[in-house]
Amino acid sequence: MELRHLHYFIAVAEELHFSRAAERLHISQPPLSQQIRGLEDELGVKLFERTKRQVHLTEAGKVFLERSYGVLAQLEQAIAVTQRIGRGEVGQLAIGFVGSATYTVLPDILSVFREQFPAVELRLHELTTQEQIQALHHKQVDVGIVRSAIIEPGLSVECILQESLVLALPETHPLSAQTKVSLSALASELFILFPAKMGPIFYEQIINICQQAGFRPKVAQEAVQMQTIIGLVAAGLGIAFVPASLQNFHRRGVIYRPLQEQTPKTGLYLAWRQHDSSPVIRAFLSLARKTTQWESNRDDT
Repeated sequence: MELRHLHYFIAVAEELHFSRAAERLHISQPPLSQQIRGLEDELGVKLFERTKRQVHLTEAGKVFLERSYGVLAQLEQAIAVTQRIGRGEVGQLAIGFVGSATYTVLPDILSVFREQFPAVELRLHELTTQEQIQALHHKQVDVGIVRSAIIEPGLSVECILQESLVLALPETHPLSAQTKVSLSALASELFILFPAKMGPIFYEQIINICQQAGFRPKVAQEAVQMQTIIGLVAAGLGIAFVPASLQNFHRRGVIYRPLQEQTPKTGLYLAWRQHDSSPVIRAFLSLARKTTQWESNRDDT
């Protein structure tokens, strides 16, 4: 039995007239009659009582009609679900992100994604860049938002945001009176840094900035989360270079100042497994690109 036999049977059962059913199906009547007889022979029961003037469903035909409707409804549902999965509209998505992404691109990306793909279950994991690399390799997350342009076998990265570094100072620090701070004024300061082993590229970037100004930073404390770094600055334990977006994190006792010198920018990057063809991942990456591009254009106006 083929699916077309169900369509033929339903057409005849609804029209109760072979000529009208054939016209509806865009076939001639003799082949339709042959198909119905073949279906009855295959089932071993009569589905229709035929006279010269009328066609009626048998009791078996009535039951078969009801079940045929159910089969077609299930098939349509299966097709719809399959198509939605193929478009990335259904499924699960595990997203890793660095904490600083919550002050820039992440809220907008999640908001738009949730609006457009409400049936996708999101699982969010705040992780450092290095932790996300491992989580991607072990398939614990599907896509990451990392703080460095990582070069890692099997992973792809794409920049979605570039931003300047600013200086986070205790509110009572003498340099807080300046509108811009020169790097040379920081040579004797104590710094709170992100650990090298957790974010080697970002760490090296800060070290290089200081060395180009003629000094190596004196490290008072290391902290993994940007929020923790800001908290330690507020406690007066040191100063810190942070992405400019951290200025959206308001903490009493901390003040932010731009630098006088041009310094390399820090970026946020999408990261994902190169050969992962999941439609949900593709949908997220596409939406993240569009959302951050729109934000960038808006900021430029």
